[in-house]
Amino acid sequence: MRYIAKVLSPGDDWSTRHSVLAIARRTAALINALSADEPTPDAVADVLRAHGEEVSRPLSAHDVCTLRSAASLLREVFTAGDADTAARIINGLLQRSSGALRLTSHGGNTPWHPHLDSDDDAPWDEWFLASSCLALTVLLWDRQRSPGGLCASAGCPNVYLTQGSGPSRRYCSRRCATRERVAAHRRGAGHSPHPPAAHRP
Repeated sequence: MRYIAKVLSPGDDWSTRHSVLAIARRTAALINALSADEPTPDAVADVLRAHGEEVSRPLSAHDVCTLRSAASLLREVFTAGDADTAARIINGLLQRSSGALRLTSHGGNTPWHPHLDSDDDAPWDEWFLASSCLALTVLLWDRQRSPGGLCASAGCPNVYLTQGSGPSRRYCSRRCATRERVAAHRRGAGHSPHPPAAHRP
């Protein structure tokens, strides 16, 4: 099984860690991690654990390969650019990859919650694609806008999740936003990226 059996304490925050927004954030984080040149099983497992997922057995190279394929499909939702295109892509992914909507508690080890994969023991890639599509579907439905985007910073391949109903986001992180702001300032000020050579008197 992917899930480690555990008893939930009264103060357990499972529902918060597995909210629609949390799952969508996990989706973006996994897409970014799996887009690396050679993501290792341990690195991918670390991302899963960081987002509240239980990894009961080590991921294999095959698991990572199939997860990368799923991530490539999900990336198209983030690069769609508008709600209509994103909805069409999500609908296509749901038709080809999801099972019937069902509720599960993983044998009583978690609160009841919806799944679209075929079984609690479904392969990692099937679970990733189905759970991500479910979360992205709800976000698009709730906000009536594309659930995410591709970082506008030159050379950055990361995707990001659209935040609320405020101004449109363009960058995956403050680091990328700051880098682009500094670059734009330099261009506007006519600065060269390299200091000019010193002139001899």
